[in-house]
Amino acid sequence: MCNKYANTLEQILMREYFQVMREHDRLGNAEPLPAIWPKYEAPVVRLPPEGDRELVRMHWGFLTPQVSKKTGKPIKPAAWNNARDDKLRTAPLWKDSFRNRRCLIPASAFCETKGRSPAIDVWFGVGQESNPSPFAFAGLWREGQAGVEDEEGTWLTHTMVTTVANDLVKPVHPLRMPVILAPEDYGTWLAGDDEAAFALLKPYPPDRMFVFKGD
Repeated sequence: MCNKYANTLEQILMREYFQVMREHDRLGNAEPLPAIWPKYEAPVVRLPPEGDRELVRMHWGFLTPQVSKKTGKPIKPAAWNNARDDKLRTAPLWKDSFRNRRCLIPASAFCETKGRSPAIDVWFGVGQESNPSPFAFAGLWREGQAGVEDEEGTWLTHTMVTTVANDLVKPVHPLRMPVILAPEDYGTWLAGDDEAAFALLKPYPPDRMFVFKGD
């Protein structure tokens, strides 16, 4: 499960790389984000009804209401920041967004945690360590969180799709990794039919990735 990623891309590079026209950049002044956690805001590329890609801010994690087991009263909502690929077409939380609201999540790296006491953060990048490449996770988004009150209930939220881990990620997280899309597949993920989009959900080639930092 990925609980932290980074997007340190310059705003103009994001527009160029993801083919977003300046007038459709809704970010304002976007600062580099070296660590993005669940519920944090981060840039997302989506395809609105008008048909031109736009850059918008969304909070990471679909929200669902929670109540205290002790008191039965509402507590802070849960943030579902990972969506399993094998659940996208059946799980009520994901299936409508998979059909109608897919997005690209710009990134420069992602983190998986290995071990406990102490836990070690291991960061993964795309390309080569000497020449890292920007990339995008396969994502879903939605607006408004049913049953969640106050400001959080009106948030735009995104979640990243996960698949089985490749051979580079397995030693750190043996089961899952985020779906990283090849640039030539961005258009299919955003606007292709369900079958074409679902076919993209596979592990990224390990020889096109690197481990670049561990804390």
